[in-house]
Amino acid sequence: MSEDDINTEEYPTEIHDYLAAFEKSLGCVDEMLKTMMSVSRSELLQKLEPLEQAKMDLVSVYTLNSMFWVYLATQGINPKEHPVKQELERIRTYMNKVKEIADKKKASKLDKGAASRFVRNALWEPNTENEQTSKTPAKGKKRK
Repeated sequence: MSEDDINTEEYPTEIHDYLAAFEKSLGCVDEMLKTMMSVSRSELLQKLEPLEQAKMDLVSVYTLNSMFWVYLATQGINPKEHPVKQELERIRTYMNKVKEIADKKKASKLDKGAASRFVRNALWEPNTENEQTSKTPAKGKKRK
């Protein structure tokens, strides 16, 4: 929207800031889509690991469905009553599964060798010098 369009259209002034933010967001989405479309999908997927490929596919399909949600709302259709709502929930479920897999991959693994060395060194082991000194009775006064 240009400044002239804003002045000539009649709408409540309270929503001007919202419309300006929406226009800016649409511009960002447009730039991002142009960037993604400039590289072929197969070329992009070759550079990614399988988990990253899944993330990219899920984000793409979620974005498209979200944009369709907005489109339905602009057409006066309640998107909450449309099948797109179930589709977005299904995608979110898969996004959570991928997140769990990524978190498991990042989780620290137990190094059994290091753990056994810690335990072995933390335990007291009597040596031969300690055994000889402990077997000889202590010299001193006995208590009654």
